[in-house]
Amino acid sequence: MKKFFFVTNLLFVVCAAFTQNNMTPELLWKLGRVSGVGITKDKSGVVYAVSTPDIDQNKSNRKLYYISLKDGNVRAIADSEKLVVNSRISPDGKYMISAADVKIKNVSGKDFYPNLQKSNVQIYDQLNYRHWDEWEDGSFSHVLIRSIVNGIPGEGKDIMPDQPYDVPQKPFGGDEDFIWSPDSKSIVYVTKASSGTQYALSTNTDIFQYDLSTGITTNISKGMMGYDVNPEFSPQGVLAWLSMKREGYEADKQDIVVKSPGGIMNLTKNWDGTVSGFEWSLDGKKIYFYAPVDGTLQLFEVNYPGLTKMAPVVRQVTNGDFDVNGIVGQVENTLVVSRTDMNHAAELYKVNLAKGDMQQLTHVNDDAYKTVNMSKVERRYVTTTDNKKMLVWVIYPPGFDPNKKYPALLYCQGGPQSPLTQSYSFRWNFQLMAGGDYIIVAPNRRGMYGHGQAWNEQISKDWGGQVMKDYLSAIDDVSKESYVDKNRLGCVGASYGGYSVFYLAGIHNNRFKSFIAHDGVFDLKSMSGTTEELWFTNWDNGGYYWEKNNKVAQKTFEQFNPINLVDKWNTPILIIQGAKDYRVPVEQGLQAFQAAQLRGLKSKLLYFPDENHWVLKPQNALVWQHEFYKWLKETMPKPY
Repeated sequence: MKKFFFVTNLLFVVCAAFTQNNMTPELLWKLGRVSGVGITKDKSGVVYAVSTPDIDQNKSNRKLYYISLKDGNVRAIADSEKLVVNSRISPDGKYMISAADVKIKNVSGKDFYPNLQKSNVQIYDQLNYRHWDEWEDGSFSHVLIRSIVNGIPGEGKDIMPDQPYDVPQKPFGGDEDFIWSPDSKSIVYVTKASSGTQYALSTNTDIFQYDLSTGITTNISKGMMGYDVNPEFSPQGVLAWLSMKREGYEADKQDIVVKSPGGIMNLTKNWDGTVSGFEWSLDGKKIYFYAPVDGTLQLFEVNYPGLTKMAPVVRQVTNGDFDVNGIVGQVENTLVVSRTDMNHAAELYKVNLAKGDMQQLTHVNDDAYKTVNMSKVERRYVTTTDNKKMLVWVIYPPGFDPNKKYPALLYCQGGPQSPLTQSYSFRWNFQLMAGGDYIIVAPNRRGMYGHGQAWNEQISKDWGGQVMKDYLSAIDDVSKESYVDKNRLGCVGASYGGYSVFYLAGIHNNRFKSFIAHDGVFDLKSMSGTTEELWFTNWDNGGYYWEKNNKVAQKTFEQFNPINLVDKWNTPILIIQGAKDYRVPVEQGLQAFQAAQLRGLKSKLLYFPDENHWVLKPQNALVWQHEFYKWLKETMPKPY
């Protein structure tokens, strides 16, 4: 009897060790988040970081590791200083650069009235008084240079004295915004050389070069009026960067340009795509880049002709249903990249540059995924109302059975111009959504990169037009399948996706039983009156709401404004809003919730006082996810 009990117990333990579960919020927030730091100086391996959320402490812990490119052996390291080149130190080792805030302008009552130190007031006479999730306090991030003597950096010298400009660029710039030239004679940096109201109206950033010997700063991209970002020198000293052509259009085609002896050379001008990021080859004859294509991010290369008359030629290196979303570096004929798909968080891979073959290098989350049921991800091509073929990603629940019926969620991507690819989000996670027994319908509607520039640009000034038809074409097509429960359809999205939810709530003709909108645009007029980056609303709206003779703007503010459709709302809606979101400010979510309540609809407001356009704190994120799925269960219950 005892022996039988022992054997049974042992079998239970063994089976439990291999039990497969669907993804849960708690498991999702235990996964390691892998990012490449760099190739080691001796080219023997890669240093990478793993950030793991600590739910109890409500923060993330970051650890560093070295992995050998030869045998894959991994070891933890305390820091990367001895292994990886420190890009902040000049190649000759004589100087160090860093960024620090420098007070330039008076803003507070204390600044203007030193005798009133207990005052709490901010005084502005121009726009750009707040940006992303911070109010302007009169300080700007500047580049400081220090001499290194006996390994010790000296006092910092500001190379941008008295300039009310930021380096790195806010809110998303980093170390890539200020770099050394290979000869250590100059510093190249990115900034938007405007401030106040002009800053809020323009996307014109430029590439500047500071000469150490003369102290003279030169605008290298002068006359190039769009975004100019991410400067990088080849090992041979040739400078390249990413450039957009049109001022005020933040989602313009992004090309790789090179400063050559003959002027500025655009390497990707004739290629119908937009570049996400790039890295020079070791020999300086090519540039490797990753870019959206047909619902994925793939690795490409383009040749740099130099002084020859050869035309640049773009070649796709990798292919498959995954995203190459970062380049770590090159060793001989191998490139180390970051890769994701809808079932797997980022890991590092080796790419054979000649063949495009990929080999997984890091295995941080392998053990976790051994216990997780994987979702089936399928391409589906849907014919739109204007007779175009649209890619729709369909993600099925683990263990999908076509003989059963499942609820389905239409996922509305933000942007509005952004790629919907094989990415792995830790909030809008398709693996987690599908794990709740939902079929996810994710259309690559108008405004998506990777399907040609014309497809991407069609959404501008047409927010409530063809793109809404694209959404409905996608959900209607998938709903024809016998395994889709048409009585349990939901619609979810954030940012422009939240706008889409608000708009579809007024035109869906009873298709959906539940809506969830996160930081969505509800009223285009108040949005344009309170958002901080006005170039975005000006371009996409076609102008200002008071321009009565501007037919494009008037159509946008009247016909495409969700607030004008509230009288047609008839469906439960969950509204999520971050208080520190200055891109889609707080009144958008509050107005929508108030409207839903006054309409008598089942509705809920999930309000985050300390979050911006995203939800970044682990405990907040877990509340977000539990409320998300709780709402779906309440509003789309199983038909028992």
